[in-house]
Amino acid sequence: MPCPASLRKQMLRMPSAYQSVLEKVLMVDQILSEFLMTKEDLKEVMRRMQKEMNRGLRLETHDEASVKMLPTYVRSTPEGSEVGDFLALDLGGTNFRVMLVKVGEDEERGWKVETKHHMYSIPEDAMTGTAEMLFDYIAECISDFLDKHHIKHKKLPLGFTFSFPVRHEDLDKGILLNWTKGFKASGAEGNNVVGLLRDAIKRRGDFEMDVVAMVNDTVATMISCYYEDRSCEVGMIVGTGCNACYMEEMCTVELVEGDEGRMCVNTEWGAFGDCGELEDFRLEYDRVVDESSLNPGRQLYEKLIGGKYMGELVRLVLVKLVNEDLLFNGEASEMLKTKGSFETRFVSQIESDTGDRKQIYNILSSFGVLPSELDCDIVRLACESVSTRAANMCAAGLAGVIDLMRERRSQEELKITVGVDGSVYKLHPHFQERFHKAVWELTPKCEITFVQSEEGSGRGAALISAVACKMAACMISP
Repeated sequence: MPCPASLRKQMLRMPSAYQSVLEKVLMVDQILSEFLMTKEDLKEVMRRMQKEMNRGLRLETHDEASVKMLPTYVRSTPEGSEVGDFLALDLGGTNFRVMLVKVGEDEERGWKVETKHHMYSIPEDAMTGTAEMLFDYIAECISDFLDKHHIKHKKLPLGFTFSFPVRHEDLDKGILLNWTKGFKASGAEGNNVVGLLRDAIKRRGDFEMDVVAMVNDTVATMISCYYEDRSCEVGMIVGTGCNACYMEEMCTVELVEGDEGRMCVNTEWGAFGDCGELEDFRLEYDRVVDESSLNPGRQLYEKLIGGKYMGELVRLVLVKLVNEDLLFNGEASEMLKTKGSFETRFVSQIESDTGDRKQIYNILSSFGVLPSELDCDIVRLACESVSTRAANMCAAGLAGVIDLMRERRSQEELKITVGVDGSVYKLHPHFQERFHKAVWELTPKCEITFVQSEEGSGRGAALISAVACKMAACMISP
């Protein structure tokens, strides 16, 4: 690629109109280059992630570590002999899902899992009101689902996928450490989440449930994908937020007694950076997004990657380009100036544009601007810059996890499968490809396969419930 000095010489020989266009492109490129990450940058993020993971696992450093490495008490995986009907709940964002999962034997495949589910939207006042209001609403949704499927008379085992930082004391007991992803319901932090759910069910009094397991969505995704691929020992979510779990050697999990075997650890890596580990990688846009969020100073790694923040990061970049007179003739519409107006789905749609710019033009027109072809191309570049950095940052974290697993197991090469779920991973047109490529480049000694989870959060919770019920039955049987 020609250096800027040689480009400028060429520009002097061009007509003035071309000169101004090329000058503008060079300035845009300079602003967006801040999002570029070298392989060495990513290796450094990987090293820092591993350092925080080890701090989170150790008793003496756990409290101050940004990556909390929470034990999940999930030690067993489904083996194929668990059967029955289970209810699964999935709370991790603005939508809440109730699912009936039938785990049964099939003559051809030997084991099958069938699901029926219904999605409920959580009102803002339930998210930000009291814990009682939130869990009463959840109980109301369960009641509605049971009515719809005529199973209110059954007392089913229930698995609860709860995708927030929880300190587990057992498979069915976990203390909420702090809310994330826009939730603020008072009276929940510091309390047992399963207890809050059981109390809400009791208050209703119109059905009974046996809550046997509560898991994080990453754990549920890993277990669900394990059903498809027995090498799956890592679960990851890249959606509204971003997190990962993996099977860790018990001898390094100091928060739980016992040295034998492995336990699934929920990294809660979204908080990586909260102790300053990412300061040299964060940009002015990241700082604005963080300062205007519900939890400033927290979940800083997640804010570089998650779908809750990606659109807003792009909007801030576009406003900067407008202010530098590099976009839309230096004039931003009121809508573009409005926080939260540029949704992450627009990023996916813009990067899906086939090249005729129609999709980009239509989206930008809806913001009250009339873009030129060059404007459309610049907006696409801005989207690509933000989403590519997200994919690279996410890849560095996962590479850190997997390479640590390889070292723990003293293996020259590690063959492993990662189960993945989440809207950014599934719906963004190029995220997967960029993310996979970066992970593979950062882990040359690992053979990594990615499996996309289908209904992972619900199915996984039900399968963990099935395992828990089976284990309980084994313990009480003579």
